[in-house]
Amino acid sequence: MSKPHWRQARALDLPAISAIAERIHPDLPERPEVLAEKMRLCPDGCLVLATKGEIAGYGLAHPWMQYQIPPLDGVLEKLPGDANCLYVHDVAMLPAYRGGGAARAYVAAIESLARTTGITTLALVSVYGTRSTWERLGFRAVAADAVLRGKLASYGENATYMLRELADPRAGT
Repeated sequence: MSKPHWRQARALDLPAISAIAERIHPDLPERPEVLAEKMRLCPDGCLVLATKGEIAGYGLAHPWMQYQIPPLDGVLEKLPGDANCLYVHDVAMLPAYRGGGAARAYVAAIESLARTTGITTLALVSVYGTRSTWERLGFRAVAADAVLRGKLASYGENATYMLRELADPRAGT
């Protein structure tokens, strides 16, 4: 059995990504063209968990602005030129592939991407009670004001905006 590994997502992976998204996020549907746009706008942030010739999961991330949550199932059209975070739009894995460090490996890859682009913050919206998982991966919940709560509403009950500040390599940490 080949060990699952993250690799850059390709256009041919879109049907598998969409199928996993539909299975894992039935209450948060997104059209395939929305997922494809993220892959086109930030290919280095869009990875798939490949194993035995199939896709067992995916992660989609792109540069964005802190506290400006992209609309669920909405097109971005373009990325902001002054992005101050790398937004982790989604990480989804089939149940059999959870718990083996794959999420940690994806976050490490995204952290590396952020550093190479000069971004020092990762952001995401935790859904379906995954807040503790993201906290174990170094993210912290942000107290939401009324505007942020309004943006979080489309992501479902208990959606939480979270940030992870990356250590500044110049600080020696």
